Amino acid sequence: MESDLRSIGELARDSGLGVSALRFYDSADVLAPAWVDPRTGYRWYAPGQLADARLLCRLRRVGLPLADIRAVLGAEPGSGAGRRVIDAHLRRLEDGLADARRELSLIRTLIDQRESPVTATPTAHTFTVPARELAEALGAVRFAVGVDPEHPVLSGVLFDLDGGLLRLVATDRYRMALAEVPLPAVAAPPVPDASATGGAPVAAIVPTALVDGIRALLGSGAEQAELTLGAGQVRVETGGHRIEGAALDHDYPDYRSLVRLDPVHRVGLPAAELRGAVESGATRSLPSGPHGEACEVTVLTLDRNGRLTVAADDDQAPGDIRVAVNRDFLLDALPAAGPAQLVLELTGPIAPLAIRTAGRDGTFSILMPIRVPELG
Repeated sequence: MESDLRSIGELARDSGLGVSALRFYDSADVLAPAWVDPRTGYRWYAPGQLADARLLCRLRRVGLPLADIRAVLGAEPGSGAGRRVIDAHLRRLEDGLADARRELSLIRTLIDQRESPVTATPTAHTFTVPARELAEALGAVRFAVGVDPEHPVLSGVLFDLDGGLLRLVATDRYRMALAEVPLPAVAAPPVPDASATGGAPVAAIVPTALVDGIRALLGSGAEQAELTLGAGQVRVETGGHRIEGAALDHDYPDYRSLVRLDPVHRVGLPAAELRGAVESGATRSLPSGPHGEACEVTVLTLDRNGRLTVAADDDQAPGDIRVAVNRDFLLDALPAAGPAQLVLELTGPIAPLAIRTAGRDGTFSILMPIRVPELG
């Protein structure tokens, strides 16, 4: 019998698997020898097992789990079961690579932040802003302010002055909201830019309580407000009234690199239509918080015809784009975007979802996706 069989050493040499690996796969019921010498315990393999051993060697190289290797080698010829296992593994690898790229991008951002953080302005700068536009911008970002005591830097709104624009930013790490307020040309004294401040931006992190006080003050009906940023203080004067307080003494994350999105799909629809679909649409409960707490998740689907819907089941047609997000976060972002037309930017199930106000590119929200295995 032995003349027709390969020894374990010969099979190891011809297949690329080590002797110890062959012994392991025998004990794991993946590739059992054709015959074991009852006296010596030596393993012998049939000639036809060489092809399985070579396939097994390649499956190992791509990191296929043991259960999937067993399924591939045990699949009925012509059933397509083995190919389906490999296709599912390839999707997992592609998703993992996309996740790794996203994490590395965030790591680069953190490294850049260490080298050039958005720091508070050492000297105060005073300028004029339209009161109504500032109030609307604060309303557009207030919902995304962080409340985690472990991240106090996020418990406020960043006021970032950049030339003729005042940019407001808020994030709790799971979502981010941005709004821009164009400054009037008559603003006095002149609005400084980074070159006028030694390369440092004019910025301050305004704590939540002060943000809410500013919003209340801006509701007085005055057309203009005088805003002072810097030297650790924030002050707003309008209609003969004033509110002021200390800025947060932290370095805000560099949000600029995080908002450089490259969406694959853009779809427009009325805000009220999307809100109605989300409020009445199906949800699923999934863990998504920092401590594994569950939240209600909405799955948005963009079909091949460009129609956006709330997914009601796990069926997905070929070519559909899906992204799952926290339902409450999505509803929070919709009023902030305004009552009119929205533009949603989607890339895929592991890329952020951007929600923009049509005609106002500088005012938008970003929601981080929640991984749902069947959406991969």
